[in-house]
Amino acid sequence: MTILSEFKEFAVKGNVVDLAVGVIIGAAFGKIVDSLVADIIMPIVGLVFGKLDFSNLYVVLGTVPAGIANNLAELKKAGVPVLAYGNFITIVVNFVILAFIIFMMVKQINRLRRTEEAAPAAPAAPPEDIVLLREIRDSLKRS
Repeated sequence: MTILSEFKEFAVKGNVVDLAVGVIIGAAFGKIVDSLVADIIMPIVGLVFGKLDFSNLYVVLGTVPAGIANNLAELKKAGVPVLAYGNFITIVVNFVILAFIIFMMVKQINRLRRTEEAAPAAPAAPPEDIVLLREIRDSLKRS
């Protein structure tokens, strides 16, 4: 078997295709969660904490050149070292929300699996010793 044929067999296996689909869906889902956090949740959190916008929280670590506005975008553009901890807070909140959503999805999937498993199954066969005792009983009745 040549390397090319082995690679083709590997690439078209169901697991690899499933993994690729999962990565693509995960990336799209990540964008949805980013938007949810940035556009819906963070403004509400900012409102609760006094209209605080976490994305603009930073500490300047260097000297600011003259003529540069004192905002995060301009400081980064000018190459001034900035500790942007507000962005970190946003990403942590993003992660917590994503983890909670995935937890809820897995919980629902497990609940659905339990209901499928709880469906009535065929009655279990009696243990072998019970079967033998019944045979002995039936044999004694016939005699």
